[in-house]
Amino acid sequence: MLQVKNLNKTYTTETTSYPVLKNLSFQVQKGEFVAVMGPSGSGKTTLLNCISCFIPHDDGQILLNGKDISNLPERKMAKIRNRNLGFVFQDFMLLDGLTVFENICLPQVIAKKGIAQMEEKARRLCKMFSIDKLMEKYPAEISGGEKQRTAVARALMNQPYILLADEPTGNLDSKSCKAVIDAFLQAKNEMKATIFMVTHDSYAASFCDRVVVLKDGCFYTELSRTGSRRDFMDELLNTLRELGGGSDDDE
Repeated sequence: MLQVKNLNKTYTTETTSYPVLKNLSFQVQKGEFVAVMGPSGSGKTTLLNCISCFIPHDDGQILLNGKDISNLPERKMAKIRNRNLGFVFQDFMLLDGLTVFENICLPQVIAKKGIAQMEEKARRLCKMFSIDKLMEKYPAEISGGEKQRTAVARALMNQPYILLADEPTGNLDSKSCKAVIDAFLQAKNEMKATIFMVTHDSYAASFCDRVVVLKDGCFYTELSRTGSRRDFMDELLNTLRELGGGSDDDE
């Protein structure tokens, strides 16, 4: 579903170059829930921005469903972002002037889909993520966890190839965090969604099928969940301790 091949990204100033991603390769299979972790400065957010082509990479390939999206014209890339990529951000990115229901409908409004089809799908997603009683409320009237579940529903409206989540639990308390992770798991199990999540949260990552760990912009290791979630979280924490990583994500 998603393949990253020999990806490199360097930020350059007038006097200095800062290699952020170094010959990075990995893949995410259809229907997987995969996280990327690593210490601050390891390149997690830069990686996500390169995959979505919000920033250009220097060389390497990004294959989505077998097609290289690395160097597409912006107009074609905008269509791919709307139709084939779903986004969930730490700060929700909901439009304050639209209701929950209208925010969820937005991707299909942009794609110029039929109103009846759009509204039926939005109602179904609202019910799936237990926000159907909030449809007429505005973002300022709902909790952080409810906002993020709204964002997950919106991201799934066009049935994207993959859902890209950037620190989706970073601004949430533990109860809201679990509700959002449950929404991802529900999307994976009921809609066969493929989810790629950047996180510093070992608890959230412990629900994933696999975790790719970065160090200094390089692939460090990959961990797969084979036993209990708690055992997997312990394994993740031990790996991050070995790296000496903190919980900040400022790269």
